[in-house]
Amino acid sequence: MMEITKANLFDLNALRALEQVCFPLDAWPLLDLISVLTIPGVIRLKVVEDGQMIGFAAADPHPIENISWIATICINPAQQGRGFGRALMNAIEAHINTPIVKLCVRPNNDVAIRMYKSMGYEPIDTWRHYYNDGSDSLVMQKLLFEPKVEL
Repeated sequence: MMEITKANLFDLNALRALEQVCFPLDAWPLLDLISVLTIPGVIRLKVVEDGQMIGFAAADPHPIENISWIATICINPAQQGRGFGRALMNAIEAHINTPIVKLCVRPNNDVAIRMYKSMGYEPIDTWRHYYNDGSDSLVMQKLLFEPKVEL
């Protein structure tokens, strides 16, 4: 049975292992993982099945700019295709209180891009040489709700 809950520093070892299996070329260093699990204001959720972390997502809100960035999202490759990624995306979006959410994805990650597009994300930019191996990144954006206009 799948459960999505808040992640914290006690999840560090499981997150480190998950990052290695999901992002062998781009796994975050230990200090970045500690930061994402402890910095105030960061939204961090994990997917747990049978007591094991099989997914993780973190969003970094920038309320002054009306934007949140999904800094990372990953589902263990052995568990992909079962709806966990979509469920995690829906859960993280439910915690975001900015009208715009953005994320970066490898342009060759067709499965993720297809899912993001089906959830309302649109490509808006390409960042050259973004990843550790020099690959570009596709920047995608979604409008969660209309921004409030102050008079």
